[in-house]
Amino acid sequence: MKFVLLIYQGSTPLPGSEAWKALPEAQQKTIYADYASIGEAPGVTPGLPLGLPSAARTVQVRGEKPQVRNGTHLSEGVGGFLVLEAESIEDAVQLAARIPAARLGGAVEVRPAEQYW
Repeated sequence: MKFVLLIYQGSTPLPGSEAWKALPEAQQKTIYADYASIGEAPGVTPGLPLGLPSAARTVQVRGEKPQVRNGTHLSEGVGGFLVLEAESIEDAVQLAARIPAARLGGAVEVRPAEQYW
Protein backbone atom coordinates (compact mmCIF):
# COMPACT_ATOMS: atom_id res chain seq x y z
CA MET A 1 0.00 0.00 0.00
CA LYS A 2 1.23 3.51 -0.76
CA PHE A 3 1.21 6.38 1.70
CA VAL A 4 1.98 10.05 1.21
CA LEU A 5 3.81 11.75 4.06
CA LEU A 6 3.37 15.53 4.11
CA ILE A 7 6.03 17.32 6.14
CA TYR A 8 5.04 20.55 7.86
CA GLN A 9 8.04 22.53 9.08
CA GLY A 10 6.19 24.46 11.79
CA SER A 11 8.87 26.11 13.92
CA THR A 12 11.56 23.66 12.77
CA PRO A 13 14.71 25.69 12.00
CA LEU A 14 15.38 25.93 8.27
CA PRO A 15 18.97 25.77 6.98
CA GLY A 16 20.32 29.26 6.52
CA SER A 17 17.98 30.81 9.10
CA GLU A 18 19.17 32.39 12.34
CA ALA A 19 17.51 29.56 14.31
CA TRP A 20 19.47 27.03 12.23
CA LYS A 21 22.73 28.87 12.77
CA ALA A 22 22.05 28.79 16.52
CA LEU A 23 21.98 24.97 16.52
CA PRO A 24 25.23 23.23 17.40
CA GLU A 25 27.03 21.93 14.31
CA ALA A 26 26.71 18.33 15.58
CA GLN A 27 22.92 18.70 15.74
CA GLN A 28 22.80 20.18 12.22
CA LYS A 29 24.78 17.19 10.93
CA THR A 30 22.46 14.78 12.74
CA ILE A 31 19.40 16.40 11.15
CA TYR A 32 20.94 16.18 7.66
CA ALA A 33 21.91 12.54 8.30
CA ASP A 34 18.40 11.71 9.53
CA TYR A 35 16.83 13.13 6.37
CA ALA A 36 19.38 11.29 4.20
CA SER A 37 18.63 7.96 5.90
CA ILE A 38 14.88 8.46 5.44
CA GLY A 39 15.42 9.13 1.74
CA GLU A 40 17.26 5.81 1.48
CA ALA A 41 14.77 3.78 3.55
CA PRO A 42 13.13 0.83 1.78
CA GLY A 43 9.91 1.79 0.02
CA VAL A 44 10.60 5.55 0.06
CA THR A 45 10.30 7.68 -3.06
CA PRO A 46 11.38 11.22 -2.18
CA GLY A 47 9.18 14.06 -3.39
CA LEU A 48 10.51 16.84 -5.57
CA PRO A 49 12.24 19.59 -3.61
CA LEU A 50 9.77 22.35 -2.77
CA GLY A 51 10.65 26.01 -2.84
CA LEU A 52 10.31 28.19 0.22
CA PRO A 53 6.79 29.03 1.43
CA SER A 54 7.45 32.70 0.65
CA ALA A 55 7.66 31.78 -3.05
CA ALA A 56 4.27 30.02 -3.04
CA ARG A 57 1.11 31.32 -4.67
CA THR A 58 -2.33 30.13 -3.58
CA VAL A 59 -5.09 29.95 -6.17
CA GLN A 60 -8.79 29.80 -5.36
CA VAL A 61 -11.69 30.28 -7.74
CA ARG A 62 -14.45 32.59 -6.54
CA GLY A 63 -17.37 33.46 -8.81
CA GLU A 64 -15.66 31.64 -11.69
CA LYS A 65 -12.63 33.95 -11.42
CA PRO A 66 -9.26 32.78 -10.16
CA GLN A 67 -7.99 34.67 -7.15
CA VAL A 68 -4.27 34.45 -6.51
CA ARG A 69 -2.50 35.51 -3.37
CA ASN A 70 1.10 35.28 -2.29
CA GLY A 71 2.04 32.59 0.21
CA THR A 72 0.80 29.21 1.31
CA HIS A 73 -2.82 28.19 1.84
CA LEU A 74 -2.17 27.18 5.45
CA SER A 75 -0.03 29.49 7.54
CA GLU A 76 2.91 27.11 7.97
CA GLY A 77 2.81 25.50 4.52
CA VAL A 78 4.09 22.10 3.48
CA GLY A 79 7.87 21.78 3.77
CA GLY A 80 8.14 18.61 1.71
CA PHE A 81 6.66 15.21 1.01
CA LEU A 82 7.55 11.64 0.20
CA VAL A 83 5.76 8.52 -0.96
CA LEU A 84 6.18 5.31 1.01
CA GLU A 85 5.32 1.79 -0.07
CA ALA A 86 4.59 -0.04 3.20
CA GLU A 87 2.55 -2.90 4.59
CA SER A 88 0.45 -0.78 6.95
CA ILE A 89 -0.26 2.73 8.15
CA GLU A 90 1.54 1.80 11.37
CA ASP A 91 4.72 1.28 9.32
CA ALA A 92 4.21 4.68 7.72
CA VAL A 93 3.70 6.28 11.15
CA GLN A 94 6.97 4.73 12.35
CA LEU A 95 8.84 6.28 9.43
CA ALA A 96 7.07 9.62 9.95
CA ALA A 97 8.29 9.67 13.56
CA ARG A 98 11.89 9.54 12.26
CA ILE A 99 11.49 12.73 10.22
CA PRO A 100 13.29 15.55 12.07
CA ALA A 101 10.48 18.07 11.55
CA ALA A 102 8.19 15.82 13.63
CA ARG A 103 10.39 16.34 16.70
CA LEU A 104 11.67 19.86 16.08
CA GLY A 105 8.44 21.88 16.05
CA GLY A 106 6.67 20.62 12.94
CA ALA A 107 4.48 17.65 12.10
CA VAL A 108 4.13 14.89 9.53
CA GLU A 109 0.72 14.02 8.09
CA VAL A 110 0.35 10.43 6.86
CA ARG A 111 -2.31 9.67 4.24
CA PRO A 112 -3.06 6.51 2.33
CA ALA A 113 -2.77 7.10 -1.41
CA GLU A 114 -6.12 6.31 -2.97
CA GLN A 115 -7.64 6.51 -6.40
CA TYR A 116 -11.02 8.21 -6.49
CA TRP A 117 -11.86 7.82 -10.17
